[in-house]
Amino acid sequence: MSLRIRFWISFICSIPLVFFMVAMYTHIVDHTVIEWGTFFFTTIIMAFAGLPFLKSAWASFKNHNANMDTLVALGTGVAYVYSVYALFKGLPIYFESAGFIIMFVLLGQVFEERMRKNASQAVEKLLDLQAKSASVLRKGEFVDVALEDIVIDDLIKVKPGEKIAVDGVITEGKTSIDESMVTGESMPVSKSVGDTVIGSTINANGTITFKATKVGKDTMLAQIVDFVKKAQASHAPIQDVTDKISGIFVPVVVILAILTFMIWFVFLNSGATQAMIYAVSVLIIACPCALGLATPTALMVGTGRSAKMGVLIKNGTVLQELQMIETVVFDKTGTITLGKPKVTDVVGDEQEVLELAAALEVSSEHPLAKAILTYAEDKGVTAGPLKNFEAVEGQGVKGHYGGQGVFLGNRRLHEGREFSEDFKAQMQDLQNQAKTVVILAKENQVIGLIAIQDVPKATSKRAIQALEARRLKTVMLTGDNERVAQAIADEVGIDQVIAEVLPQEKADRIKDLQKNSKVAFVGDGINDAPALSLADVGLAMGAGTDIAIESGGVVLIQNDLLGVVKAYDMSKKTFNRILLNLFWASIYNLIGIPIAAGLFVALGVTLNPELAGLAMAMSSLSVLISSLLLNRSKLPKI
Repeated sequence: MSLRIRFWISFICSIPLVFFMVAMYTHIVDHTVIEWGTFFFTTIIMAFAGLPFLKSAWASFKNHNANMDTLVALGTGVAYVYSVYALFKGLPIYFESAGFIIMFVLLGQVFEERMRKNASQAVEKLLDLQAKSASVLRKGEFVDVALEDIVIDDLIKVKPGEKIAVDGVITEGKTSIDESMVTGESMPVSKSVGDTVIGSTINANGTITFKATKVGKDTMLAQIVDFVKKAQASHAPIQDVTDKISGIFVPVVVILAILTFMIWFVFLNSGATQAMIYAVSVLIIACPCALGLATPTALMVGTGRSAKMGVLIKNGTVLQELQMIETVVFDKTGTITLGKPKVTDVVGDEQEVLELAAALEVSSEHPLAKAILTYAEDKGVTAGPLKNFEAVEGQGVKGHYGGQGVFLGNRRLHEGREFSEDFKAQMQDLQNQAKTVVILAKENQVIGLIAIQDVPKATSKRAIQALEARRLKTVMLTGDNERVAQAIADEVGIDQVIAEVLPQEKADRIKDLQKNSKVAFVGDGINDAPALSLADVGLAMGAGTDIAIESGGVVLIQNDLLGVVKAYDMSKKTFNRILLNLFWASIYNLIGIPIAAGLFVALGVTLNPELAGLAMAMSSLSVLISSLLLNRSKLPKI
C-alpha cells in the first residue's frame, strides 16, 4: 500500500475521531457510541495505515536494532492496547491518541516524499524540453526525423528559433545559441564552424548545419539528469553520524519512556493511566524523524540547484568535501586559458621551419600541434612524409624527414644540441611575453623557434579573485615553461606556480600539496585524470575529455572557472543548511522530551500524545521547509 493511500486512510478516519472528541465534551452522543466509535476507526487506522510501522519495528527488533519506526510503533501500540483493555474495564480510553499520532507521522512523510519528488522532477523536466524531431540529411535532402531515430554522424539543419535536437559540432553557418537551460548562462553564446552545440538549447538567429556526436542517453542533458539523480540518491558522510545518533537515540528514548512511567506511577502515585500518557508522549515526541530528514533533504535541493547553475556534483561525499577545501589547483591549457593556442612568431627560415614542424605534428595529438598545422596551412606550406614518428612524453616529438633526424619540443628534448646565443635571447624574449616556445632541431643543430600563445579566458581572473576573497589558496600546475606559466599566473592573479611538470608527475605534486591542506584540482585533459582522481575534490571542465569528466567529482558545464566558485559557494551553503537542520532537530528533542515527560506540569505546561504527534510532524515539516529555502537563499556575489 502506498504512503499516500495510508495517509488518506488515516486522515479520513481521523475526522470522526475529532467528532467523537467534541461529542465527549458536549454530550451530544451517547458515551458508549463514542467509545466503540473511536475503537472502530482507530482500529482501521492501526490495521491499514499503522501496520508498516509495526512490521518495521519488529524487523529491527529481530535484528537487535531500533529505528524511528520503533518509537512510533511503541507509542501507538501502547496507547491502543491499553485503550482496548480500558474499554472493557470501564476506564478512560485513548484510542484517538494512537490514530492522530499515525496520521501526523504520515503527514510528515507525505511532505517528505513530495519534496523528494519535486526536487527530482525539477531537473528531470528538462528532458521534456527536448525537440521531438529534427531536419536530418537523408538521401541528399533534409527531412523531418523523430528524435529517437537520429544517429551519430547525421547532418542536422537548424533554423532560427528552433531547438537543437542532440549534441554535435557545427559544420556550416554561424549563430547565437541560448544555452541557459543547461548552463545557467543567460547571455546567448556565439557559435560558428567547429564549435559544439548542446541538445535542447535554442538556436537564436542563424541557420546552421551540425553533425550529431552524441544521441539518446549520451547527450549532455541526459547525463545531467543522470548525474543529479545519482547525487540525490547518495548521502554525505555526515549522514552516517546522524544514523549512528538515531541508532543510539532510540533505545535511550525507550528507556526514558519506561523511567517516566515508573517515576509517575511508583514514586508520584499518579495512576497507571496518567503515567502511561506521559510515557507515550515521550516516545512520540522523541521520534527523530526530523534528524533523519536533515541531511538528505538539503542534499537533494542543493545538488538540484547546483545543476541548474551549470555545476554537476556527483554525490554527497563530494559536496561535503568541497566546502572544506583550502587550496585550489588549476591546470593551465583549456582550464585557465581558452585552450585554442595560435602561432604568433616563427624564428628562423619560416618555410623550412613550418615544413618540418608540420610533418612532425601531423601525427601528434598535442594541443599545440593543431595550432602549428593551422598556421602552416594558412601560409600555404605543405609537408612531405615523415618516417619513424615518435612522441616523447612531456618533451615533444621526433622522426626522420628527408633522411635526417628532426626534433620538435621543449628544452628537455634538446639537451646537448647546439643552441645559438641569438636563438636563446629570442626564446627568452618570447617567453617573457607569456608565449610558449617550441624548439625545432635538425640532427644536432637547433634551426628554428615557433612561439605559440594561449590567452586566459575572460572569466579566469574574476574567478581567481573570488576564490582568494574566500581565503582559498590558488596554484597553477602545468607542464609549460616556467616563464610562460608565471606570466599567465600574474595576469590572472594565481598565488603559486608549479611549472614544467610531466603528466605522470601531476599526481605527485597533488600529494605534496595535500600534506598541508585539503586540495581541489581543476582540469580538462586526459593527463589530468590521475590528479582529478587523487585530489580531495576533482573538478572537470565540461568541454574536457570523457576520462577527465569521469575522474572528476564535479563537472563544470559552462567550461569556465566561475563554476569553481559557484560549486564552492553552493557546497558551503548546502552543508551549513544541513548543520542548521540538525541543530533545530536536536533542540526540538531536547526541549520537547522534558515537557512530554511532565517535568513542567507544576507550571501547567503539559503535552498529551496527540499534541506530541503534531509537534513531531511539525518539526519534520520545518526541516523540509528549511531545505527547500535553499532554492531561494542568496549566494555571495562573484
